[in-house]
Amino acid sequence: MTFDEALKQVLRHEGGFVDHASDPGGATNYGITERVARQHGYSGDMRNLPISMAAAIYRKSYWNPCRCDDLPEDCRFDVFDAAVNSGVTRASIWLQDVVGTASDGKIGPITVKAASQYDGQLIGRRLTAKRLQFMTQLSTWPTFGRGWARRIADNLEFGA
Repeated sequence: MTFDEALKQVLRHEGGFVDHASDPGGATNYGITERVARQHGYSGDMRNLPISMAAAIYRKSYWNPCRCDDLPEDCRFDVFDAAVNSGVTRASIWLQDVVGTASDGKIGPITVKAASQYDGQLIGRRLTAKRLQFMTQLSTWPTFGRGWARRIADNLEFGA
C-alpha cells in the first residue's frame, strides 16, 4: 500500500467541497478543513483548493506523522484513514493499544517495531473496531453515523 493508493481510497469518501452546518470542521474540500488548509498556507476559497495541495497536506499531516511507510503494508491504509477521519493522535493511540505499546499518541520506533511483529490485517481489523466504537459515542453520530459506517464497510471490503 503506497501513499498514492491510500489517498485514492480516502478521496473516494472525502469527495469535493462540503460545508455542512452540523460538521464542527466547517468548510472542507477533499476532506481538508479550512483551518488545516490555512495552516498549510492556502489562502483561497475552499471551493478552489487544488487537489495537489490536498494531497501534500494528507502526506505531510497524516501519512508521515503516522509513519505509514514504516508500518506493515496491510494496516497502512487503516491507520491513515483513521488519522484522516479522527486525528493523528487518536489513530496513533488506537494502533498503540492494538500492538501493546505505551499509548502516547506518537508513533515512534517502539510502536513501529511492535506493529511489525503483528499480522497487518489483524491490526487493521482491531483498529477499525476501536474506531467504530469511538464514532458511535460522538454527538454527531446521529447526523453522520450512516456515512461513517458506510465508509468503514467500504474500507473493510477494500482491504479484503
